[in-house]
Amino acid sequence: MVKAYLRYEPAISFGVIASPDGNITYDPSGRHLLAPALEKISLWDLKKGLSTKTFSPSTSRASHALAVTSVASSSSPSTSIASGHADGSIRLWDCERGTCEATLNGHKSAVTVLQYNPAGSFLASGGKDCDIIIWDVIGEAGLFRLRGHRDQVTDLVFIDSGKKLVTCSKDKFLRVWDLETQHCLQIVGGHRSEIWSLDVDPKGRFLVCGSADPELRFYHIRQEAGEEAENWSKWDVLKPFGEIQRQGKDRVATLRFNSSGSLLACQVAGRTVEIYRVLDETEAVRKAKRRINRKKKDKSLAKESTEGDLNGTIVDPVPSMEVMVADVFKVLHVLRASKKIVSIAFSPLPSPKDSLASLSLSLNNNMLETYLIDANKASKVYSIELPGHRSVIRSVTLNPEGNLLLSTSHNAVKIWNPSTGMCLRTIESGYGLCSAFVPGNRYALVGTRTGSLEIVDVGSGTTIEGVEAHTGQIKSIVPIPDEDESVSGNGFVTGADDNDVKFWEYQLVQRPGHDSKQLSVTNVRTLKMDDSVVSLCVSPDGKYVAVALLGDNKVKVFYLDTLKLFLSLHGHSLPVFCMDISSDGDLIVTGSADKTLKIWGLDFGDIHKTIFAHADSVMDVKFVKNTHYVFSVGKDRLVKYWDADKFELLLTLEGHHAEIWCLTVSSRGDFIVTGSHDRSIRRWDRTEEPFFLEEEKEKRLEEMFESDLDNADNRYAPPESVPEEGSVGIAGKKTKETVTATDAIIDALDTAEEETKRIEQQKEEERNGKGGVFQPNVLMRGMSPSEYVLHSVSSVPTNDLEQTLLALPFSDALKLMSYLKEWALIPGQVELVSRICTGLVQIHHNQLSATPSARPLLTTLKDTFYQRVKDCKDTIGFNLAAMDYIKELLVMKSDAPFRDADAKLKEIRMLLSQRADPTQVTERRKKKRQKTSAETQIKA
Repeated sequence: MVKAYLRYEPAISFGVIASPDGNITYDPSGRHLLAPALEKISLWDLKKGLSTKTFSPSTSRASHALAVTSVASSSSPSTSIASGHADGSIRLWDCERGTCEATLNGHKSAVTVLQYNPAGSFLASGGKDCDIIIWDVIGEAGLFRLRGHRDQVTDLVFIDSGKKLVTCSKDKFLRVWDLETQHCLQIVGGHRSEIWSLDVDPKGRFLVCGSADPELRFYHIRQEAGEEAENWSKWDVLKPFGEIQRQGKDRVATLRFNSSGSLLACQVAGRTVEIYRVLDETEAVRKAKRRINRKKKDKSLAKESTEGDLNGTIVDPVPSMEVMVADVFKVLHVLRASKKIVSIAFSPLPSPKDSLASLSLSLNNNMLETYLIDANKASKVYSIELPGHRSVIRSVTLNPEGNLLLSTSHNAVKIWNPSTGMCLRTIESGYGLCSAFVPGNRYALVGTRTGSLEIVDVGSGTTIEGVEAHTGQIKSIVPIPDEDESVSGNGFVTGADDNDVKFWEYQLVQRPGHDSKQLSVTNVRTLKMDDSVVSLCVSPDGKYVAVALLGDNKVKVFYLDTLKLFLSLHGHSLPVFCMDISSDGDLIVTGSADKTLKIWGLDFGDIHKTIFAHADSVMDVKFVKNTHYVFSVGKDRLVKYWDADKFELLLTLEGHHAEIWCLTVSSRGDFIVTGSHDRSIRRWDRTEEPFFLEEEKEKRLEEMFESDLDNADNRYAPPESVPEEGSVGIAGKKTKETVTATDAIIDALDTAEEETKRIEQQKEEERNGKGGVFQPNVLMRGMSPSEYVLHSVSSVPTNDLEQTLLALPFSDALKLMSYLKEWALIPGQVELVSRICTGLVQIHHNQLSATPSARPLLTTLKDTFYQRVKDCKDTIGFNLAAMDYIKELLVMKSDAPFRDADAKLKEIRMLLSQRADPTQVTERRKKKRQKTSAETQIKA
């Protein structure tokens, strides 16, 4: 009989606040902060410090390929947000419902930047494939692809009310694109290194870009009103305005204006953010006048000093009245964070009183911080750090009941609820490398890198004692079980780099200042080893203790009571990092840096099997209780499930984005928990779904075959020629989904053709008096041939339709076009049919024009489509006119003019921000005093 196993599947992941691969941004409402968390996006309430919502892609693909690399939110009244991923896909989300509305595939590598246009109808994306793609957010389809950059696109921004796009790249150039004509208008050079970021102020006057150069470069943006006169070329959109020396030496990472345009933040690839004050036109003119007056005075003094000299120097003429970049931008603050800054985001909401703006930062140590910026200082108001570790998670441990999880990192111990992922306690500690719960779940033990053994009170969240247990790093803490395999107060064993294996016992001690007795430990025995101890394991029956040594790569098994050598297991070529003994004591499994698992018999020490388990070092291994099933984790980011009796791989679980350091299995085996270098903790649950070994082998072979096909396409395809300057391409790309959709359409066309022939044959037999009862094709589910083909075509996602049609052979394209006239009469299908017809005509234009039988079809479609599209256009125009009329009626009845409401609101916010600025008030007072003093002097 074939044996069935129960499947383990991903349940929840927690511990990540903000991953360092993507940028943060505010949601469309401006009240919450969107932060990438590996393959998810978390919506954070900064005041409460809680994640209110999580956007997670539902797909079977590997999670590390779906890592979020860019996030953007629409500034329009819509609730749409977009996320770019490492595999080149883009997902559109509804922020209120938390659902994925569409998946757009176009980029061949990771998406680096996303940006909505001001109206929120278009989305521009740039990637590591050097391409820019413009997407129709409403139609959920790609419009066109812009090619021209020679390296990764790093940033982009819309200008001129969304009609033009400015992009920057690591190829050291800026490019200005006209989106209406789809070509490159201007190429701007001058940078000596890679350009990393750019931004435009909200009024559309200036564009700033930054690189590794020591200065920021500013450009004037051509306005629609027409600046045809001085110094403007006919086709130029950007004109150099000037440069400002930066304060730091690190390269620029992000440049962002706040919503009012009064501040500019320059984040560098370090710990600092430079805040620049943006002066308005009147203040900039006054500053320019003062600068010119100072120059006049300096030149007059220089002239007077050279009057007595016969060979006097020639003095430069008085500078003309021209506002320079230093007159508009001046340094306000240099904000310093505790760790390296990953990205920044200004809050779009009006700032509180006595402050200019609110700035949020994401740090590379898994933290979010928010600062209030005023004229005098930048003060931190919010910090989100408790729901995650600051560094790598080195150990995870479950209590026997499975309702508490303990994890250790470089400076803290955290207690979690493994069911919900909620952090219950955060306890400061040393760098914890291993941990264990004390029976009773009131206390926990943590072994640190410095050799101290910390006793943690779980209830109060404090460290009650630190015992100097070893002089080296403590690598393992293992409780000693009873003979009935239950963990009780027998004590525990520790192993460390100082070549010692120490045995400890628990004891209760009355400490001064405490009413009740508290836990303490005392060393009762010590086993001296010849080399550093890497790992420890105690058999469930308490008879043996196994010790893995660093130097000779051996595992030595001792009797626990007498500490005499029982077995010596040698066979690994590199140190053994982990091992575990089965519940019945028959097997011991070891994992090593040589990437193998070895299964040994504990009775004679014979090796049963050597398995090449992982593509990198095996970091942890655990048996499921009362079974011979084994879980192993490694630096290759994989969790693997094995049958130690059949030596077979059962499952491979993917999800982590970096190497996995630790693993723990619940006492009932119903779930496991893993901790990784990506700072995430993931729980994998056992389901009731059975699976068979042969089926899983077939699935793995199919996945390997598909991945080989993808690699073969990339490996053996002819190298693409360098694209022309400003060339335009198709937005989408060929994927497995588009190939599957093409096959489905071809099958539907063939099925419909056969059914049509059967219907005609039935009619012919009925005319001859020989017809019987017609039996329709069950596969068509009661639909007519035309309806069946339409159902197959309409099920293709909008973004994949173009690539699906591109893969259709010409013969099948002709069959599909024969249905278009009938579909065009359906009111709700005019848009879809128009897209299909336009796409097929563009793809097969040469063949259609050379095929005589296709000409009548094209003539019929031309007349039909023209009338149907005209009818739809007239209907939409009538509806728009009716809505305009209704709006005018509402305007007449209401005191609030709808058209001017947005502009007036922005004007009011600008006035309020200027009034709240204390520096402007003091400057005005100084000017009034200077003016009055000058007038009194003149009168005197």
